[in-house]
Amino acid sequence: MAVFGLGRKDKDGADAEAPRGLQFDPLQAARLLPWLVALLLVLGVWCLVAGGLRLRDESRQHSLEFARDDAVVSVRRVLNEQRQRFGTQLASRTLAAALATGDREAAGAALKQGWSDVARAEVWPADLEALYAGLPRAGFGTVAVIEEALSSGKTSSRIVQSRGQHRLALAAPVKGATPMVAYVELPLIRLESGVESPALPGGTYLALRQGQRSVIERGELALGNAAEAMAARVPDSDLRIAAAAPDMAATPFALDGIPALALGVILLVGAGVLWLRVRPRLLALGGAAEVEAGPTLADLQQELPAAEAAPKVKVREHDRPERAARVPVVIDHRIFRAYDIRGVIGHSLDAGVAELIGQAIGSVMAEQGLDTIVVGRDGRLSGPDLAQGLIRGLRKAGRNVIDIGMVPTPVVYFGTYHLRTGCGVAITGSHNPPDYNGFKIVVGGQTLAGEAIKGLHARIAEDRLLQADVEGTLDERDISEDYVQRIAGDIQIGQPIKVVVDAGNGAAGILGPRVLEAIGADVTPLFCDVDGTFPNHHPDPGDPHNLEALVQMVQRLDADLGIAFDGDGDRLGVVSKSGKTIFPDRLLMLFAADVLERNPGAVIVYDVKCTGRLATHVLRHGGSPLMWKTGHSLIKAKMREVDAALAGEMSGHFFFAERWFGFDDGIYAAARLLEILDVRGEAPEAVFEALPDGVSTAEIKVELPDDGDPHEFVERLRLTAGFEGARITTLDGVRVDWPDGWGLVRASNTTPVLVMRFDAETTSGMARIQQAFRDKLLQLEPNLRLPF
Repeated sequence: MAVFGLGRKDKDGADAEAPRGLQFDPLQAARLLPWLVALLLVLGVWCLVAGGLRLRDESRQHSLEFARDDAVVSVRRVLNEQRQRFGTQLASRTLAAALATGDREAAGAALKQGWSDVARAEVWPADLEALYAGLPRAGFGTVAVIEEALSSGKTSSRIVQSRGQHRLALAAPVKGATPMVAYVELPLIRLESGVESPALPGGTYLALRQGQRSVIERGELALGNAAEAMAARVPDSDLRIAAAAPDMAATPFALDGIPALALGVILLVGAGVLWLRVRPRLLALGGAAEVEAGPTLADLQQELPAAEAAPKVKVREHDRPERAARVPVVIDHRIFRAYDIRGVIGHSLDAGVAELIGQAIGSVMAEQGLDTIVVGRDGRLSGPDLAQGLIRGLRKAGRNVIDIGMVPTPVVYFGTYHLRTGCGVAITGSHNPPDYNGFKIVVGGQTLAGEAIKGLHARIAEDRLLQADVEGTLDERDISEDYVQRIAGDIQIGQPIKVVVDAGNGAAGILGPRVLEAIGADVTPLFCDVDGTFPNHHPDPGDPHNLEALVQMVQRLDADLGIAFDGDGDRLGVVSKSGKTIFPDRLLMLFAADVLERNPGAVIVYDVKCTGRLATHVLRHGGSPLMWKTGHSLIKAKMREVDAALAGEMSGHFFFAERWFGFDDGIYAAARLLEILDVRGEAPEAVFEALPDGVSTAEIKVELPDDGDPHEFVERLRLTAGFEGARITTLDGVRVDWPDGWGLVRASNTTPVLVMRFDAETTSGMARIQQAFRDKLLQLEPNLRLPF
C-alpha cells in the first residue's frame, strides 16, 4: 500500500488521480504517526536526562580543575618559600665559618639554626663516597637529590622516603675547605596543606605525585589509575598534581550538556506538535475521527528485539580422544627449576611429562577460576610433540586452549594480554642446546617461579590433578601481525638505520626482522631461517663467540649496528659498527635515561650481574636503582612489587613497563633501542661510546668437577669467604664490591654451572679482583678449572 505520495481528495472525498509519484494515504500516515511520536518522546527524554547528568559532570570537572590549579599554586608557593629559607641559611656566616674549617657537624647545626621545621640537616663531601657506601640505608632519594644539585650547580628539591616518612629534601653545592653539598629534610605538613586546602568535588580524586608514586592522595582512590590525563606540573620541580573525575555521562551524538538538553526540548516539542496538530489534520483528511490507538511506550519496549549476547571467540572443538588409563611416568624433580621448567628431551622430558605438566597447570587455573590459556612454542624439533602433550593435559583439566603455533616467547606473553586470557605457556629451551626444552608459565598474569613451580611437581606426584567432566576446547590463532602492528603503531623511526639481525636460527628469525622493518629500519637478516638444530652457531648472544659472524656482516655491509636474539627471542645482544659488544648493563643505562626523562624518580631494577656504574647512572638521571636476583620471573615479580618502570638483566633480558606490558622481550627492546638512536640523531657508535664504561668481562661459565652441585658450592663460599676491604652481597650468590670494581659468583638456575663476572675501573684492578676470587675458589675446590 502506498502511503506517502503526491495525491489529493476531490470535494466528494474520493481520491483524485495524482499527476505523478506515489499516492498519499492520510489514514495510513495517521496510523504510523504514534510510532514516530513515541520514538521522539524516548529520544527527547533520553537527551534531557543524559544532558542533565552531563551538565552535572561538566560542572564537577570544572570544579576539579580549579582545585587542581589551586593545589599547583599552593605547592609551588611552599616550595619557593622553603628554597628561599634554604638560601638564607646557606648565606649565614656561621655556616661559612664551619665550612671553612671542614667541620661538618657544626655546618649541619648552622643549617638548622633558627629553622624549626628542619627534621634533618647535614653537609657531605661532594665525592659522595660515604653516601654510596651507606646505600640502601642512606636512601636512594637522598643520593638522587644531591646528585641533581651537584650536576646542576644549584638548589634541587625532591620528596624522599626517610625514616619511614615522606619528607621534602633540599640540596645545594657549597664551598668550604673542599667542595661539599648541603642537605636538609623538611616535613610535608605545609605541602599537605597546599593539597588538602582546595575544595574537592564529591566523587573525584586529587594527588601530589613524583615520578610514578602518589605522595599525598585525596578523594576516590579507585580513580588514581586514570589521573594522569588531568595532571598539571608544578613549575620548577619534578612534582605534579594529578586529578581524576568519574567518566562523564554519555549523551546522544556525544553532545555536551547544554546542547543535549536543547535537543531534548526540541524533540519533545516536535512530538507534541505531531500529536496535537498534525495528527488531527491527517484524521480529518482521511475522513475519520479516530484511528486505531497507537502503541504505548511499554508496547514498544516489549516489541523491541532482545539484545544479543556479546559474541564469543569462535573456537574449534576437536573430536574428544577416548580416555585411557594413565601410563605411569617418572618425573625428574630437577626439571622444576627456580623460574621455569627445563629438561633434556628423551631423558627427563617428553610428551607424557608435558601432558602431566599441562594437567597440573590446568588444575591451578581451575582453582583460580581461569578457563583459557595461550600456548606457543619456539623452533626446536621437540616443540610440536611437547605442545601436543601439554595441550592434551590442559584440555583434560577442562581448560580452553588457544594454540598460536611457532612464535618467540614474548609473543606468547603478548597473547595473554592481547587475547585477554591472563594465562600462557611458552614451550622453549631458550638459549640451551638443541636437546633441551622446557616451559615458561604465566597463570593469572603472574609468571610462575620458585614454590609455584615446585607446587606443580608436588601436584603431579600426589596425583592432585583435575580431570574435568567436559574436555576443554582447542582453537588455532595467528597473532603475529597483531604483535607487529602493536609495536609499529607505537614506535617509528625517521632515519633508515642500517641493521643486521642475527636470530641464530631461533624462533625470532621471522618476527624480529619484520618488526624492525615495520618501524622503519633497513634490515639485513642473518641466520633468520628457523632451524631447531641451530646449524650456524648456538643462539646465545651472551657468549661473544656467537656474535663473530654478526660482527663480520656488520663491518662488511657498513651497517650502523648488529642485533642478535637468543633461541626464543626474549633476550637481546648488540654489537657496534666497530665490532664491539655492547653489554646489556650498558644498554640498560641507555634505556633507563630514556625512560626517566618521562618518568622522573621511577624505579629501575637490575640483577646482581650488572656493573656498579649502572646505579650511579640511574641516580644521576633522577631514578631509583634497585639490585635484585637474576631470573626473568623473579625480576618480573620484583617489578610488580616496587612498581618499576624498567628492568634488565646482564643476560640480555629487558622488561619495559612503560609503554609495554612489563615482560621480557628482546624484539621490543631492539625497537626501543632504534627509537632512542633515532631521537639522539648521532651515529650509534658515538651514543654507545658516551656510556660509562670500564674493564669488564662477559659472563664466565665454569663447570664443577665430578658433577658437583653449583648451589651447594656457592653456599659454602658464602659461609667461608672473607674479602678484605670489600662489601659482600649475598642476595643471589656472592657479590663482592671494592671501591674500584667488583666480582660475582652465583649458581645458574638454567644449567648446572657456576656463573661469574668481573668489572673494574682499570686493568690492574681487574687482575687484583680476579686473583682474590681465584684464591678463595681454589681453596674450596682445588680442581676447579678457572679461565682467569
